[in-house]
Amino acid sequence: MVGALQGDMRCDLHVHTRHSGMCTIPVLRRICRESYNDPDAVYEILKRRGMDLVTVTDHDSIDAAERLRRHPDFFLSEEVTCETPSGTELHVGVYGIEERHHVELQRRRTDVPALTAYLREQKLLFSVNHVFSSLTGRRAHLDFELFEEQFPAVETLNGHMPAANNYSATRLARQWRKAPIAGSDAHTLRPLGLTYTDVPAAANISDFLEGLRRGHGRPQGKCGDYLRLTSTVLGIGSAMVRERLWPILFAPLFLAVPLITLANYACEFFFEQKWSRRLWPGGFPLVSFEEQTAD
Repeated sequence: MVGALQGDMRCDLHVHTRHSGMCTIPVLRRICRESYNDPDAVYEILKRRGMDLVTVTDHDSIDAAERLRRHPDFFLSEEVTCETPSGTELHVGVYGIEERHHVELQRRRTDVPALTAYLREQKLLFSVNHVFSSLTGRRAHLDFELFEEQFPAVETLNGHMPAANNYSATRLARQWRKAPIAGSDAHTLRPLGLTYTDVPAAANISDFLEGLRRGHGRPQGKCGDYLRLTSTVLGIGSAMVRERLWPILFAPLFLAVPLITLANYACEFFFEQKWSRRLWPGGFPLVSFEEQTAD
């Protein structure tokens, strides 16, 4: 029985399956999925790697729940693609939802203030994901003001983000006294469960989510690096070819993947440098989340 004894509970809070939709890269959006992960395989691997609870955070979809809802240690989540008032794009992780919430989240996703007001009204935990990443495009200073005012949690450890980007996200969460969230952001099976959130003294899903909400979550596991990103992109490409043979015509492009991911890695580095210097021009002393919230 799930949660029969109190103890530390682990959950990878950023996981994708084949239901995350099509790739957002212009050239590939008609032929390549964001992920080819089968929901059942995701569940089995996460359990094998020591996760006490399992959730899935597909982009704007809860379709994976049809296969996973039978498991008592599964809870439904979603990564919502949003538009901020400044016109930038944002990924919001929402945890422990029901199907009725999904409909309302999608209806409000082009209006972040309306979305966050609804989430607070429904008492749902939500986070701003990979805040120091260029993956969702440009960022505006007003966005950070919005994050500080409206969001109770920040993803401080993302399994595909470089260590510097995660470090800056951690600094931001501690400065703002936000709850920390961690997950692998796995788009292939290999990184699943290598980055996760640990909540002490949790006996069930409700305890786990409440512990997260109170800021008791402890990010654990690995940051991203160039080799992991390259492996993920090649893995997605291989899965695309296995699903439909005709994309093999694009196979020569695979030779360029190491250069493409190197360029992406450089973009992430410069994005983090740009915004960390703007946010902390004089530096920022790093203290523990517990010290920040001790009062």
